[in-house]
Amino acid sequence: MDSAQGGPLCADSLVRSALAILKKSLYAEKNSAWSVGTLQYPQEGTDIMSSEGNRLLSLPPFKAIQAFEMAARLGNVARAAEQLDLTPSAVSHQIANLETLIGRPLFRRTAKGVTLTPCGEQYLRDVSGVLDTLATATQRASSDLSQDCLRLHSSPSFGLLWLLPRLEAFQASHPDIQINLSCSYEALHFSRDKVDLDIRHGVPNWNTLEVRTIRHEHVAVMASPALLQKQPIAAPHDLLTCNLILSEATLVQWPQWFAQQGLSLPEAPFSLSFDRSYMTLEAASHGLGFALESTLLAREYLEQGKLVSVFGAEFCSPVSAHHLVFPRSHSDFPRVRRFLAWLQQELGHDFSY
Repeated sequence: MDSAQGGPLCADSLVRSALAILKKSLYAEKNSAWSVGTLQYPQEGTDIMSSEGNRLLSLPPFKAIQAFEMAARLGNVARAAEQLDLTPSAVSHQIANLETLIGRPLFRRTAKGVTLTPCGEQYLRDVSGVLDTLATATQRASSDLSQDCLRLHSSPSFGLLWLLPRLEAFQASHPDIQINLSCSYEALHFSRDKVDLDIRHGVPNWNTLEVRTIRHEHVAVMASPALLQKQPIAAPHDLLTCNLILSEATLVQWPQWFAQQGLSLPEAPFSLSFDRSYMTLEAASHGLGFALESTLLAREYLEQGKLVSVFGAEFCSPVSAHHLVFPRSHSDFPRVRRFLAWLQQELGHDFSY
């Protein structure tokens, strides 16, 4: 099958690959210093797609894998049950069955939730790749080959301020790719939510995923030209008597910025505060106060003269705030590779890894 969704790699080979990974994980657990009772393992080299291989290899129930993966990701059985539309006791039962099959505890149970044991951490790394590969195989097998839809999820401000104004250029150079864009601060589940690539904001902590970080992003003090005419600023201490807008989303905020300049925060510093960068920038462009915001997100405002940087580069704080995140198996999708190449071209530099 030569699919527009992923090239010549067929769904059958992906399933073989996923099962082989799971087989490898089970072999690794077997070789630890514990017993799994009557669980049988195939000999190395057995074709696990053959009837003989299926007879010998006792795979764990898929529902148990789902329950384990969701509880591990959320750190809470009750929340995992909500996501899976099950009762907490059902999720606990599935996890207990899996632990019985493996022969080792996968979680430490506490009053606040669950945390992974070392065995659980290794098992999560292994099965996460299996689930992503199976999801990819299912998507390729069920896809409409006449459509090539790139499903993107983005943090709201990046999606609205940076990506949306450039989508016309992407469509002009890639007319065969349809874009589906959703925005929220939620870290979506790639297979469940059918997302190809997620543009996330924050400190990266996604060890099981491929992460490409956007470089050369800075946080800088900005204001409208009209406000600067009314309140000229010559040095950072001049801001101590000005209306400051707090952007709750930035990785560097006013307290840290003033501390970097050797200054203390005013007693009542914030005239306005917003939980979205696009609201902060829009308020600043209307002259409502001075904003401390990302130069990446504010690029259109700065280029159009709606906002200006108050100080030079020496008063800007470098940040690594935006990241392109996706399962490693999604790098096989031509639409994902083409989007990443286009994005690097638009940014004018490569990502950091």
